[in-house]
Amino acid sequence: MVLLTICVLFFGLALLGMPLVWSLLLTTMGTIWIFGRFYPLQAVFLTYVGGVEPLHLAAIPLFILAGELISVGGVGRRLIDFARALLSFLPGGLGVVTVASSTLFGAVSGSAVADSAAVGSIMIPGMAKRGYPKPFAAALVATSGTLGVLIPPSIPLLVFGFVGNVSIAQLFLSGVMPGLLLAVALIALCIYKGRRNGWDVGGERPELAAVLRAFWETLPALVMPVVILGGIYSGTFTPTEAAAIAVMYGFVVGSLVYRELRIKDLPHLVLKSFITSAVVMLVIGATATLAWLITVEQMAAHLAAAITGVAESKWAFLLLLNVALILIGIFLEPLPALILTAPLFIPTATAFGVDPVHLGLIMTFNLAIGLYTPPVGGTLFVAARIANVGVAAISRELIPIFVVALLVLLLVTYIEAIPMWLVWAVYR
Repeated sequence: MVLLTICVLFFGLALLGMPLVWSLLLTTMGTIWIFGRFYPLQAVFLTYVGGVEPLHLAAIPLFILAGELISVGGVGRRLIDFARALLSFLPGGLGVVTVASSTLFGAVSGSAVADSAAVGSIMIPGMAKRGYPKPFAAALVATSGTLGVLIPPSIPLLVFGFVGNVSIAQLFLSGVMPGLLLAVALIALCIYKGRRNGWDVGGERPELAAVLRAFWETLPALVMPVVILGGIYSGTFTPTEAAAIAVMYGFVVGSLVYRELRIKDLPHLVLKSFITSAVVMLVIGATATLAWLITVEQMAAHLAAAITGVAESKWAFLLLLNVALILIGIFLEPLPALILTAPLFIPTATAFGVDPVHLGLIMTFNLAIGLYTPPVGGTLFVAARIANVGVAAISRELIPIFVVALLVLLLVTYIEAIPMWLVWAVYR
């Protein structure tokens, strides 16, 4: 009954337009008041402060700032140029280039919205000139932009690791194969559509010299994930230290190597990243209070018992988990959704024998789908603004892409080896 009250209060306040922080706090206080619990207000306050106090949370604003530096420092354009030189000869070539560019950009930014904005601003006009319908181009950009949520260094996976006390390095490794598998599936769809509809029949294979030249120009950007992830996996530095190194590397590459990042741009970029980080940290604090209430009321145990009554097997639990998370992802961005639901689902999943790393990847994948699911998807609206087309038109083109993403999600959910074999190879 307490859990049902929390759900009704939270989603009711959120759908009424209440800011997420206040929705969480009012849900916590309202539930305490409704059920007559005599918890001291000091406990709520201290839980809020304690939720944002850990030093390792500094990695979140640092990675966000690194993404901003990369977005305006010339990295995105060079990644797209490299993907175009390598893959544009294929049928559906510009669609293939869009997916490949998003994959490369996601490996250096970790942000879905930044990925969609950087790649979409270049690729959507180019695809429209080649004959692609703008709604399809926007749908592809909105979907492929979420590859940055899966491929390390992924900010949502980072947040899940902090909230759930799960290894960041293992979570990052778990996202590699699912991200690449989704990218390959989208590329196959682009080749099929390009060939079938005659939008983009491809061309001659590029000369090796042109590919090598594009690779050389892109090399400083491609080295960044190698340095960051290699340092984390080797134990040279922690994820928080890696975030600081990412900021310095993004600044050096943008200002000294590519020379497109100007000193006068820094105040605006720092302020923008600070605002984004402040919102995230406020939500983390508010979610910590709700997570505290969930813990003291033993709601995780009650939820596990309720789900066990409905889902008697691990397979059935994973199916219910996917359905619930896709519905949550329609209304909430991945970061607040993970912060809110991870403390609830981790104990329940553990009871069914689901590895916490595998759970984090499943949850992140589901919530990434929510980013391009109407009516409130983040990457969906970015792509719609760039293409200047309506969400309804894009939604029709999203249907086959959505089916592809769901098929990959099911594979990742039920074939544990797909996300976990790299983790097993490194840590066993």
